[in-house]
Amino acid sequence: MKQRTPVVVNILIIIGLLIVFYYLFVQSYSFLASPYFWGTVVIGAILAYIHSAIGDLIENNKFKKLTAEEKAAYLSEKKIPFLRRMYDSAFKKQSATEEKDILIDHGFDGIMELDNQLPKWWIGLFYFGTAFCIVYIAAYSFTDFAHPLSEYEKEYKEQMASIADYEKSQPPVTIETAKYSADNIAEGKELFKTNCSSCHKEDGSGGIGPNLTDNFWINQPEKTLFKNVFHMDWNGSPTNPAMRPFGKNGEVSGAEIEKIAAYVYHINQEQPPVTPAQGGAAPQGTEAHWEKE
Repeated sequence: MKQRTPVVVNILIIIGLLIVFYYLFVQSYSFLASPYFWGTVVIGAILAYIHSAIGDLIENNKFKKLTAEEKAAYLSEKKIPFLRRMYDSAFKKQSATEEKDILIDHGFDGIMELDNQLPKWWIGLFYFGTAFCIVYIAAYSFTDFAHPLSEYEKEYKEQMASIADYEKSQPPVTIETAKYSADNIAEGKELFKTNCSSCHKEDGSGGIGPNLTDNFWINQPEKTLFKNVFHMDWNGSPTNPAMRPFGKNGEVSGAEIEKIAAYVYHINQEQPPVTPAQGGAAPQGTEAHWEKE
């Protein structure tokens, strides 16, 4: 007669499974404060005790039918702690007598096959994995748990909300407060590609729009190059409607224009110009004499 798992261990397993399954559907640990969760735990514990009581009755009935020798062996094994029994069943090698009892009557090349039972920890993991798989598929199919599109949408909304909160707490960037920073060049380059490259090319060498890498400018309303680029991007060009007022129209923010201006300043002042021989547009406007930033 086999030894049974203590009811306390069964209750701990039930609580662990309930935590896993609740988390799959709730997607947070807020359920730990819910009376529904603890109500489920209490119900599970009561059922475990009922199951244990029925098992005790069956065990007592079977025990009465054992021989005196079998009763002694059973009681001796029952004295062994549960965790020790689990360890022995999983890793302890059986004796020669036990091997003889489970030896299968065939073999090959001197290798004999034993009819060993699978370890209880392996069987437990198998059943747990099966149950977890069923619940996970149900949670994935009928809830937002682990769904990549839902997670992306949630994170995107959270990021946009945090950006909006940040912008509310920060004063808007204007031409008076904007400053050149090399840290803005990389982001400014990406913003330039999105908003300006269709006319000026990605490297600023010009196409439909003028070459931004040389020192000739059609419009020079400001005294410094950085402020001039900010002014043009915010207000647009008075002589060319294609260069619309991106800032005033709300297409880009002052903070974004500050980064675009940093990139244009970088390709104009910190890199050699792209000449017409190199594929750049011919100079337009008059030569600029910018003041230092």
